[in-house]
Amino acid sequence: MDLYFEITGNGHPVVLIHSGGADLRQWTFLASLLSKDYKVIAFDGRGAGKSPSPIKHANYVDDVLALMDYLELNQATLIGHSMGGQIATDFALNYPERVSKLVLIAPSLTGFPYSKEFEQYHDKILESAPNIDKMLDLALHSPTYQVVIDSPQKDLTVQMLRHHFGRMLKWPADFCMKWPQPPAMERLEELNPETLFFIGKKDLADNFRVADCFRKVPNLRFIELEDADHMLPLTHSEFLYQEFTAFMED
Repeated sequence: MDLYFEITGNGHPVVLIHSGGADLRQWTFLASLLSKDYKVIAFDGRGAGKSPSPIKHANYVDDVLALMDYLELNQATLIGHSMGGQIATDFALNYPERVSKLVLIAPSLTGFPYSKEFEQYHDKILESAPNIDKMLDLALHSPTYQVVIDSPQKDLTVQMLRHHFGRMLKWPADFCMKWPQPPAMERLEELNPETLFFIGKKDLADNFRVADCFRKVPNLRFIELEDADHMLPLTHSEFLYQEFTAFMED
């Protein structure tokens, strides 16, 4: 196993999958709460944090499978945020026997047609490379960060984003992500595990359209949070923990 991971606590295993633009530090607050009752596994995705960069293709779903096999976890609860939620969804669709419950925090979705505005935002950041300060400035002036930017977690957010941009510039020029086919968007009715879904009311319109797609999932509990943007694990860890605990005890 070449991915960097940290394990805290004991009990039922809970695997945390961070978002793009972040690393396992994203779970600093939630993991410390969860580890009171669960065995919490947080890891840096390929190309993030202390994990190695991708060689060419990155298959993040296979990486989760390899990590669970390495740790001899036959089954775990998965919590994924943003792209981590996309990975968790694809994993649960392709390896349903390995997932006991699923928690999705403002997930992205394989196969979803994102808006032109969403793609232009990301293109503009990439066009500013390798000027990391400019990339940061553009990234942080998005509704994605409108709440966290004025919170005590601002510094950690900036540190992770700066680190991410620095790592990203070292990835291979032909880097690409590989996702299972058919895309998850076409298979959401097949998502079997009980699922808890969070989204902040100040998140992007695209992420609400993704959330609407998930409403077709059977056994899904949907929660919207007031005064929350996309960065829920940083700004609302206590609320997520309380809801997660109730969800696990059902």
